[in-house]
Amino acid sequence: MRWIKALPASTSLQPIFALIRLRFRPFASLLGLAFILLIGLGSAIWRSGDSSDQKVISVYSPVANYSLPLSQRDNRDFVGLFELLEPLGTVSSRTEAQNWKLHFNGIEAVFPNGSTRVRVRGHDVDLPARFLLENGRGLVPIDSLMTLLPQFLGISVTFRASARRLFIRESGTTYTAQFTGGNSPKLVLNFTSPVNPKIATEPGKLRMAFTRDPVIASAAPTVSFNSSAISSAGFVESNGTAELTVSGGVPLLASFGNDGRTITITPAPSAPPASAMATASTPSNVSPASATPSPAPAITPPTVAQPPAGTPTFVVIDPSHGGTESGATFSSTLVEKDVTLAFARVLRQEFVAKGFTAMLLRDADTLLTTDQRAATANAARPAIYISVHAASDGKGTRLYTALLSPSLPNDGPLVAWDRAQLNSLTSSQAAAARIGAELGKVMPTRTMSANLRPLPNVVASAIAIEVAPRNGDVADLAAGDYQQQVATAVVAGVGTIRDKLERAR
Repeated sequence: MRWIKALPASTSLQPIFALIRLRFRPFASLLGLAFILLIGLGSAIWRSGDSSDQKVISVYSPVANYSLPLSQRDNRDFVGLFELLEPLGTVSSRTEAQNWKLHFNGIEAVFPNGSTRVRVRGHDVDLPARFLLENGRGLVPIDSLMTLLPQFLGISVTFRASARRLFIRESGTTYTAQFTGGNSPKLVLNFTSPVNPKIATEPGKLRMAFTRDPVIASAAPTVSFNSSAISSAGFVESNGTAELTVSGGVPLLASFGNDGRTITITPAPSAPPASAMATASTPSNVSPASATPSPAPAITPPTVAQPPAGTPTFVVIDPSHGGTESGATFSSTLVEKDVTLAFARVLRQEFVAKGFTAMLLRDADTLLTTDQRAATANAARPAIYISVHAASDGKGTRLYTALLSPSLPNDGPLVAWDRAQLNSLTSSQAAAARIGAELGKVMPTRTMSANLRPLPNVVASAIAIEVAPRNGDVADLAAGDYQQQVATAVVAGVGTIRDKLERAR
């Protein structure tokens, strides 16, 4: 029988950055992929790469990553829809009178010039601003993309509006970080996919700009280290670009490894050899993959996104499935693991907007076992854990709390793994009832108990939510407005019981 030790109230949160012990080949082998830059070099390259203050939108998808310029009309940002869809499939358009007609992969859409209502697949779609037809080119407001694109693609999309970064069935490239202090400090960044940032330096900083890589935040925006050499790392997104900035009190260098999946930041040698200086003068857009690959380090564990250090996590949101475990298949382009991740991100955003601290148990296409999910959630000590599922049958939502086996006793401070939920079951049921009441105002909702792992293994209040189509059409599962409607109701329900959940943890 498996047991876990009951966590005392004083148990601290795990560190913000997932710390990973890596075994590297000798330093000389690592430099087989080195891309070394010193303070004072590369800033000219960086500035020359910035064309102007032109606003852009960056698009990330399994078939292409690209950026497009934006046009501003009536103080809003617009993008050409034809240009946006062109890399993603077969697209054509024509103008008839005041209507712009678009065909994409056999799907027909009609956009009346100056109208906020368009038709896609014979259904009306409302835009937040007027569609504009200019010289045969169709312009749509960028804040319509969350609603409009799923109609064409049949899959959910995520739009980071403030940074103008659009993710189409692309969960993003996350990273983990390990900082080692002492006499030889270094910061090792491990990415879930190869990356090729533009790198530049200035006094006290080394900047990595990801213009074509779908890198997303994997920890707090700024993390500090107890080192004068490497003092902090910060992540920001703006104008279609993500940027990681490492600050320090000495010149820094960046070395690539593992076919572009690992970047190691270390203090630069005080007198680098000529060969290193030659490497440093290489243009920053040269792909590290063009060098001879070095042997790959050990596989890193899944990324876990967490709130800032020292901040108690109120809610852990767990998108079910991931990696090779796709879950249910809803169509040729829509599977459960993508739906749950997209909805979990909307849910996290809604929690944060309402003043809650929230973390995603996975923020990438990552495979986790139910035991890993429970262990990570328990370590975070949240007030509530929410597991997210999706289904094509039925309508609306279903809420689950744990159904515990009566045959496994607890033994003092040791808690049976499959009955870890026992002491929190009452608050879990109360949370499910309040959330169900809010959801029931806008859609059919059922609440029940089930032996659905990892609910029995979570020591905090824990529920699972299964989202089904609102009207029987599986395309609803990818609709941004529907996901937002569900998320709003869930957070409203949690808000009504917030104090009780805090006291129960």
